[in-house]
Parts: sequence; C-alpha cells; structure tokens
Amino acid sequence: MTTPRVTIVGGGLAGVEAAWQLSRRGVGVDLHEMRPVKKTPVHHTADLAELVCSNSLRGNSLDQAAGLLKEEMRRMGSLTIRIADEVKVPAGSALAVDRELFARRVTEEVAALSGVALHRGEVERIPDGPVVILATGPLTSEALAADIARFVGEDHLYFYDAVSPVVEADTIDFERAFRASRYGRGGDDYVNCPLSEEEYRAFHEAVMTAERASVHDFEHERFFEGCLPLEVIASRGPETLRFGPMKPVGLVDPRSGRRPFAVVQLRQDDLAASHFSVVGFQTQLKWGEQKRILRMIPALAQAEFVRFGMIHRNTYVNAPRTLEPTFETRSRPGLFFAGQMSGVEGYVESAASGLLAGLGAAARTWGRAPAAFPPETALGALARYISHSDPGNYQPANIAFGLLPELAEHVRDKLKRRLSLSHRALARLASFQASIEEGPSLPTASTG
Repeated sequence: MTTPRVTIVGGGLAGVEAAWQLSRRGVGVDLHEMRPVKKTPVHHTADLAELVCSNSLRGNSLDQAAGLLKEEMRRMGSLTIRIADEVKVPAGSALAVDRELFARRVTEEVAALSGVALHRGEVERIPDGPVVILATGPLTSEALAADIARFVGEDHLYFYDAVSPVVEADTIDFERAFRASRYGRGGDDYVNCPLSEEEYRAFHEAVMTAERASVHDFEHERFFEGCLPLEVIASRGPETLRFGPMKPVGLVDPRSGRRPFAVVQLRQDDLAASHFSVVGFQTQLKWGEQKRILRMIPALAQAEFVRFGMIHRNTYVNAPRTLEPTFETRSRPGLFFAGQMSGVEGYVESAASGLLAGLGAAARTWGRAPAAFPPETALGALARYISHSDPGNYQPANIAFGLLPELAEHVRDKLKRRLSLSHRALARLASFQASIEEGPSLPTASTG
C-alpha cells in the first residue's frame, strides 16, 4: 500500500514538530523551508527550528502553565521538547537551551527521519494536496501571505500585532479599584484602577524615562494612530495619556463620589476568567520596566503578570473565524495551520500547535476525523482559546492557567490550585492519549 504523504510548509518549531509526529505514525512528509534559498531579516543559519529571540522556553515546573504544556508535550513524544531537555543550559526554574546546538540537533534528527523529504525553496501558494499544514511563522513570504489572505479573507489575516499586558486577577487590589463601565453603560465589565494627580504625574514621568526594548531591523517604528505604544502617546505631552488610554471621563469612584484624575482600565478575558488585560497599554518598553511602572498604579502594586505588552510584526489568521480546535481550517478539511500563523504566541505554544496539527493531519491521512484534546489539558485549553475566543477582539496568547476550566472545588492557595490543575490535566491527557492511539486505521506511535 502506498504510504500517505502530508505537505508541510515551514521548518520552524511548529513545522518540525508536525513532521516528527507524522513520521512516527508512518505518514510520509514533504517539508518545505525557504531558507537559505530565500533569507529572512532575522535568521542567520539554514538550520530548522532556529530560535531568533531568546534561548528561554519559559517555566519548566508544574506550577507554571508553560511547564504544564511542556510536560504534556513530553508525554506526547515531542521532538522539540526532548531536544530542548538534552541541550538545556542553567536558567533557574526556566528551560533555556543552547540555541545553535538546539537548531542543529533538530535539523539532524528531522533529516534522518524515514519518509521525510526536506525541500529548500519558497512556496508561493497554498499547496493543493489532500492534507497540508501551513506553519510559516510571522515572516511568511509576501507571495504566500497574499494567497493565505485570499483564502481566509483579507480582513482575517493580520500583519501587525499589538498586545497589552495581562495581570492575574487574584493579585489585583480590589480595595483600591472599582468595577464600572463608562457612564454606567455595559454593567460592571471593567475594573478601574484610579490614580491621583500626583500618582499620574509620577507614572507619566516613569513612562517617559523607561528603557525600550530593541526593535528588530525588519520592524520599523511605524505605528497605526489607533494602536500607538503607551510611550509614544506619553511623548506627545503630559496630558495625552489622560485623554487616551487613561481617560477618566464617564467614571465615578464610589468611594469618593468624584471622577478620578486618571484611570487604568482592566478587562476580563472572555475565556481566562482569572486574567485581566490592561486596556490600551500596548508598549515596547522592556518587560522589567513594564513590571516596575505598572506596579506604580496603586491597585496593581502587588500585581503578577501573565504576559507583558508588545508591538511587533506577527502574521496570523483570525483563528476563531478560521480554525477548529484541531487547528484544521473550517472551510477546507485537510488544511491545517500551525505556529504563530495559527494565532498562538510563543515558542512553546508554536511547537505545541505543530504537535496538534501533526496529529490531526495523521488522522486525516488514515481516514479519521481529527480529535480535539480535552479542555482540561494545556494542549486542549490552548486549542480551545484559538478556536472559541471572541473573533472581534482576538489576540494571540501564551498558555495560561486561566485558559483551563476551573476546578470543581475552590482552592484558595494559588500554588495548590495550579498544581491541582496540572495533576488533573495530566490525568485527562493519559486517558485521552490512549483513546486516540487505538484503532486499526491509525498506527500506534513508536517510542522513538
């Protein structure tokens, strides 16, 4: 019988993870990577899975959401996590790697896979094969990006990503904040963090003097007026933040009965009920600076941040409108997106999406519908986020405990709650893994 084959476009973390998952299930792969035939502004080698920004894959323990996600991937036989473990360097509780060695080892292992053919050169259109995975990342070539835009619709492909910081709900001081919407419209949808004039002036000065993150040479400092960085708004005058993201108009602090001098608003994520995003606070300040400055807001003095703000180029689809929780497109069965193109954020999440897309593609090649992972798992929660978030306000996200369903019983202690969520996730993963590896139509994965 002819071995079925899957076409994968993109040799980053998502593409190689998908290729690995397919190969170990007896499915042939044609893996296309345009480098070094066509270079990008930030990659320096021809190796697959080259990390260009950081050598850290974030937390590695089960009380951290990224640690849970990596542990689930280990148990699913992830190539990228296995090699990361083998080439790790000291980094405390985080998993950091020797970047050059990591990419070289991944490239060697993929090149040695049975049934995997590596093709070097640009792919300008979505391939027509029955099962295809697009994993081309934020630096997708212009020709392919244009074809993807035609496929998903021009309004559902983004090239510019502005992300606000996200804070853990249980670290907000609600004694110094109040719930309200402007002019009383919309109920108590927002948490409002008021500042006095003195506090606002100090905040503005801190923003003006803070250190910014360096901008990659492929990212020019050209911003949309409707999506300006916090520090750019602040640079236009001492009052501009009060007429922008910190405007107090339409709000009354119930403790004083008066309008605050300035307000920072927090909005609950639709799915991550334990997380709040800081409205309008996209920024290019360094993460340490963001933490220091945001803690100058009285209600956020002890805040812990799930994610910091950023503005960068990031080509991705509007996942809730485009993708199923298996990362398969809604309009074309057999076509999958993976990596940052699919609407996830971060190296680990990109590799995880490749794992999920690879499993879904394997199922399709053997005549089965892809199975969605349980939402109690980190893999399933990430897939649920990209496919079920509000499409009108969608932003790519890192994995976070707030994306997982709440425990049946309330656990006040944060560490115990996170560990309980992780233990539940791993138990659900074990039973689900057994179910998807059973049956005559999909070969059992090898342990290699």
